[in-house]
Amino acid sequence: MKISFAEPDLGKKGAIAVGVAEGRALGRAARALDERSGGAVQRALAASKFDGKLGELLDIPGPPGLPQSRIVLYGLGKPQDLIEGKAEDVGGGLLVQLLAVPDAAAAVVVDPDGGLPAPRAAAHMAFGMRLRGYRFDKYRTKIKKEDLPKLDRIVFMVADSADARQAFAPLDKVTDAIFLARDLVAEPPNVIYPESMAQRVRSLTKLGLTVEVLGLKELRKHGMGALLGVAQGAEHEPRVVVMRWNGGPRGKAPIAFIGKGVTFDSGGLSLKTSKGMEDMKWDMAGSAAVVGTMAALAGRRAKANAVGVVGLVENMPSGTAQRPGDIVTSASGQTIEVLNTDAEGRLVLADVLWYCQERFKPVAMIDLATLTGAIITALGVENAGLFANDDALADALLKAGKTSGETVWRMPLAEAYDKLINSDIADVKNIGDGNAGSIVGAQFCKRFVNDVPWAHLDIAGVAWSKKDQPTVPKGATGWGIRLLDRLVRDRYEG
Repeated sequence: MKISFAEPDLGKKGAIAVGVAEGRALGRAARALDERSGGAVQRALAASKFDGKLGELLDIPGPPGLPQSRIVLYGLGKPQDLIEGKAEDVGGGLLVQLLAVPDAAAAVVVDPDGGLPAPRAAAHMAFGMRLRGYRFDKYRTKIKKEDLPKLDRIVFMVADSADARQAFAPLDKVTDAIFLARDLVAEPPNVIYPESMAQRVRSLTKLGLTVEVLGLKELRKHGMGALLGVAQGAEHEPRVVVMRWNGGPRGKAPIAFIGKGVTFDSGGLSLKTSKGMEDMKWDMAGSAAVVGTMAALAGRRAKANAVGVVGLVENMPSGTAQRPGDIVTSASGQTIEVLNTDAEGRLVLADVLWYCQERFKPVAMIDLATLTGAIITALGVENAGLFANDDALADALLKAGKTSGETVWRMPLAEAYDKLINSDIADVKNIGDGNAGSIVGAQFCKRFVNDVPWAHLDIAGVAWSKKDQPTVPKGATGWGIRLLDRLVRDRYEG
């Protein structure tokens, strides 16, 4: 689908979409079409429940005397409603409406009287459209031609279209990165495993990233006993992949992103149920988000220094698998009593967090992981869980979440929770007493970050969507890339 930008022209054929604010307040283009059609827009409004609330849609067959095949009204809500993330939702919803009709081309008019400046609003609506248009059809061999989208050209008509085009360019690169992450998560586990995922990440050197892959020999050299313990039951060897983007001042400490990459999680000897395993190709979504974030920063040439480190393993049951009761020594030197082999993601993060801070001395670290089902119990699928040892970093993530639409909810960390993972025979154990599961997982990770400003994002509820959302078709979401890209823009660039 080709997206372009042009100055307003209401004489174009095909479908046309125009904005209406809450209270049925017609925008400039909607008023013009209403006048040219002899009041057809107002008559359609009078016969509908459409009020102009944010995201509402009304499809009007093309009135006589107009060149358009149809007019689609989209709700802008109140001026303060249309922030960037909401503009993207409007664009995604509008795309679905436009795809439902047979037109090959459509125009979207963005008036200058919304909450965002019109060029920015147009850019973010276009961004939302691209995100909603994602498809993963790689393994479908019998797609009917009539099931494929007919719409292949959308032009956003907006005054100062050059500004809109300029604002959209970096968002277009971010979309490519989100699609990369969605593809990685959607791929089956016989295609994406530690070695193959590492190989795909290597290809990102074409964007200007420096990519380094640590194999079994290097992981042993660095003493990553926690990560290696998770991997020891699998035939596929583990990998740690390091990505670097140096777009900021030379020598300035980077912001670091760390991802859990369990490419398939059977639970190990603490075996999941068969139903519980159906979703476990997604257990590398945190690493996919880190890969996508690094690709986004490189793609849009971010003026920041960043490092991404992902730990890639399979967690499998076998004669060589880690046993409940085993004790491993982490890269930090701390010993870990492994009481449940299905609490494996925190073991991977422990070594990768330690390695990252020791090697790169980052200004801050943010890890992303589908760590616990408990976070879904707490927050559902609306927010990711945010844990942090630094209030300023937490506040910046909360703000970036509201702006980007990828929202987070801060959860507590406290000494009382930390005591739950004290072990009788080792430095720490990998599970608590069964309560506060997501907090206990975060407390475990916190033991491996020292005093580095750090945030942990438990994304178990948001990494995969079981229904269509405005900017996400059912399936892998690529969650976290918009959030972290916004964070870098606001806090670490310049």
